[in-house]
Amino acid sequence: HLLKEAGYSDFNLFYNGNGKPHLTDNKCISITHSFTFSAIIISDREVGIDIEKNREKIKVIQHKFVNFERGFIHKNDDYIEQLTVIWGAKESLYKIYPYGGLTFKNDIDINPFQISDRKTTGYIKVKDWDKKYDIRFEQLENFTLVYALDPNKDD
Repeated sequence: HLLKEAGYSDFNLFYNGNGKPHLTDNKCISITHSFTFSAIIISDREVGIDIEKNREKIKVIQHKFVNFERGFIHKNDDYIEQLTVIWGAKESLYKIYPYGGLTFKNDIDINPFQISDRKTTGYIKVKDWDKKYDIRFEQLENFTLVYALDPNKDD
C-alpha cells in the first residue's frame, strides 16, 4: 500500500467536496493509477500526478486536449509519447486546480519539450488563476509518468 510506504494510513487521507485528496498533516497529495501501475506524490507544494499507458488511441482524441502545443509537437518516432506527456501534464495540472471546471484544451498550456528533456513547464490560465508549474516526466516500460508541482514553494 503506497500510503503506508510513505508513512501514512488510510485514516490520514480524506477527500474534499470536489473529490480532491488531502492529508491530515496538511501536506499535498495526488494519486494515480493505470492498468497495473499506481503512484502517489506527497509534498509541501501543490502537486498533481498522472500515469498513462502509451497507446495509439491518443492520436484519435488529441483534438480534445491539444491546442497551443500543436506549434511544437512533431509526428516523428516519439509522437505518441509526446501526446501522452501533454495529456499527463494537463491531467496533473487539472488535479492541482482546486475549483474544477477546467478544459484541457483551452485552460491548460504545456510549454515546448523534448522527450529526452524529462521536464517542461505548464500553465493554468483561467478566470483569476494564471499560474506556472514545473512538470517532470519519465517513461516506465510502455507508460508515461508525469507530475506537476508549484515552483514557488521550497520543500
